Amino acid sequence: MSNVFENDSPSNLTEYSVSELSGSIKRTVETAFDQVRVRGEISGYRGPHSSGHAYFSLKDDRSRIDAVIWKGTFSRLRFRPEEGMEVIATGKVTTFPGSSKYQIVIETLEPAGAGALMALIEERKRRLGAEGLFDPARKRRLPFMPSVIGVVTSPTGAVIRDILHRISDRFPVHVIVWPVKVQGEGSGEEVANAIRGFNSFQPGGPLRRPDVLIVARGGGSLEDLWSFNDESVVRAAAESAIPLIAAVGHETDWTLIDYAADVRAPTPTGAAEMAVPVRAELEAQLSGLSARLHGGVNRHMDQRRQSVRALVRALPSLDQLLALPRRRFDEAASGLGRGLELNTINKRRSFERTAAHLRPDVLANRIAERRQMLTERITRAERTVERLLDRSKSRVGRADAVFASLPARLKTQTSRMRDHIANLSRHAETAIRHKLTRVRGDLSAQERMLQSLSYKNVLKRGYAVIRDDENRPVSQAAMLQAGAGISIEFSDGRIGAITTEGGEPPASARKRPARTTETKAADPATPPKQGSLF
Repeated sequence: MSNVFENDSPSNLTEYSVSELSGSIKRTVETAFDQVRVRGEISGYRGPHSSGHAYFSLKDDRSRIDAVIWKGTFSRLRFRPEEGMEVIATGKVTTFPGSSKYQIVIETLEPAGAGALMALIEERKRRLGAEGLFDPARKRRLPFMPSVIGVVTSPTGAVIRDILHRISDRFPVHVIVWPVKVQGEGSGEEVANAIRGFNSFQPGGPLRRPDVLIVARGGGSLEDLWSFNDESVVRAAAESAIPLIAAVGHETDWTLIDYAADVRAPTPTGAAEMAVPVRAELEAQLSGLSARLHGGVNRHMDQRRQSVRALVRALPSLDQLLALPRRRFDEAASGLGRGLELNTINKRRSFERTAAHLRPDVLANRIAERRQMLTERITRAERTVERLLDRSKSRVGRADAVFASLPARLKTQTSRMRDHIANLSRHAETAIRHKLTRVRGDLSAQERMLQSLSYKNVLKRGYAVIRDDENRPVSQAAMLQAGAGISIEFSDGRIGAITTEGGEPPASARKRPARTTETKAADPATPPKQGSLF
């Protein structure tokens, strides 16, 4: 029964094992594509492997194929492959039975020009650079000690763990992570929105605005990092008001955001090191500065104390300070009395010299001259006023004759001018009268002064003026000799006399009765005798 069942479904197909089928495919592919030339762009190149072999891919705008260069062939190449370079590879196509993949084993490699993606990057770089987005003058310095750091990266990758670990080791601060896709469709737009979102934070909002931003991603091929070459990402980085660190890929990877950022970090870990200082180093530096400050203050205070002690030693004592002023005071006090006496003598001599020039005849001459001058001026002023009045009247008369035929308006003006001239004439007469009154008052004051200084007023009080035979005043007895003729002037006239020797009058004079003037002098109503004014 079982034999019948086994023979019911016979097959003419040859049965292969998996290894036999894979080997057959490998031989078929190698036979059909023994030597081929392929043009494509190098992608995913990271340099030779530790074994010396190089693994990467060749691609165009629709497909890609894995490629390998063995160690021996790699050492014979005339140039080294680079990421994004468009090349022409010559080799054979083979398969890898272990994973059912095919690849090209490259034997020779020739450059075919820059790749399409690299050409696009260069064109975009040139255009954005012309707009000034990569200008070094726009780049800002990072804050030395930020309190909040914003990170734009994938929340599930190793990058965010490396950044957080490095920040916590160096200087723990508050970190805000904005999760985004770092590759694939829509990743560039998410990164740009994250940068703009951090910049939209308000300083006093519920979330603190970061002091510095880090845009990070791990290494990858040019296609993997393509989101960070997006124009929107570059513009968002250039427009950021917060200082931005670009940490995309490894040190050999370059994207356009690296040119627009304020600082480019070789790795995400390097970005964390740039963002925060080392806390232990700051504490050590602060301790050193504190110690230096304390030592400097102590040294400064010691120097000041020494300076004060030196100044105290140099300062004189109170007695030394007051010695010279005391001496000057004593000298001034001792010379004060003599100085007052000399000053009084000098003032008296000056007064006597001035009084000698104040003779009544000189004052009378000056008053006469002033009176004559004033009279002449009054006469000239009166004549001048008369001439001005006559001239004005003649002008007015001529004006009346000339303007007799003019209109009434001109006649009215003429009348007003005539009234004005009459007012001026009255004012002039009034001013002259006032001037004459003031001059007469001044003259009267000077005359009263002359009368008060005249020696005749002194004669009325009982004094007399003695003159010699040449009519010169005699002020001392030694100026006269016995038998000299003199004249004695009293307030009511002069009398003649002859001088004698000795101080006693002759006997006839002693027996003569007293004169009426002496009796009057003894009258209580008469003022008592007065001493010399000088």
